[in-house]
Amino acid sequence: MHLRNWPAIVISILVLQGAAGESPASREPLAQVSGAPSTQADDLRALDGEWIYVEDKTEGRALEQLGPPMSSKFSMRVEEGAVVLNGHGSGHRDVRIALDGSITEVAEAKTSSRYRGSWKDGTFEYLVEFVRAPENVSDGSIRSIRRNFRATPEGLLVSVVVDPPVVKDSVGLYRHADDIEMPAPAKAAIGDLTWLAGAWVGTRSSGSSIEERWSPPLGGAMLAVSRTVNTSGKMAAFEYLRVVERDGGLVYIAQPGGKTPTEFVLTELSPTRAVFDNPRHDYPKRIVYEISGEGGLSATIGYTKGGTPRRLEFRPEVR
Repeated sequence: MHLRNWPAIVISILVLQGAAGESPASREPLAQVSGAPSTQADDLRALDGEWIYVEDKTEGRALEQLGPPMSSKFSMRVEEGAVVLNGHGSGHRDVRIALDGSITEVAEAKTSSRYRGSWKDGTFEYLVEFVRAPENVSDGSIRSIRRNFRATPEGLLVSVVVDPPVVKDSVGLYRHADDIEMPAPAKAAIGDLTWLAGAWVGTRSSGSSIEERWSPPLGGAMLAVSRTVNTSGKMAAFEYLRVVERDGGLVYIAQPGGKTPTEFVLTELSPTRAVFDNPRHDYPKRIVYEISGEGGLSATIGYTKGGTPRRLEFRPEVR
């Protein structure tokens, strides 16, 4: 099953703004730097590093609506008088946001993104406005996004406000990977997954075919390869997979495209279902395999709690 960084909320950079216009959010003043310099500097440094989504803190959301307010993983690098952004959902890298309210502009072929930032009372906030020529404007395009970040004992609280509001204002909790507790592993041996062995084939919603071929359990491991072939008959993706015995439990290891492996620990097991979790991964955090009553196999990826998981249905290959 192919692992990618799928943010729960995908924000387009198509916008309604003309080059000289202002959104309502841009007319709201950003907070200015204040407070004791040494304390402020210490608090600001707490924002430094890579952050992983942990929990949706938005009030009043149904379980299926839960998800990160921005990217599942992002980073901030604190410099003198500025914060450098990466992975904040705009596709821009190494965007340096000054804390004095001055504008950082990132120009692209049809869009210009204007960033303004500030730091006050333990909160870093920035506003990004998207500016386009009138002929490139479409209804419902986003004019601006306001994000603020506050370090708390629980982790980093991130609040996001979008103009115009495509979703309700969102709040999420993020932590550094090392500060995220791993789940307790379930006791199991590789023979407990005998039902997963075999050649499984299915079809994606795009019409592409997908297959997973699992070897029988042997030597404390099961090995697999996954392949996706698009409707034109070309291989679109592949993945190396394996499940191995470790410390009395099982670990699922995925390598999409043969890249760096990501591990998920077995946390639940029944004769027809296996759940593997890694809350320190950005997305997916959970992988579930389950045999249906009709002999099919489903593979589901998603967050540990809530959201809308991505599900693939397989059937045994018939030759």
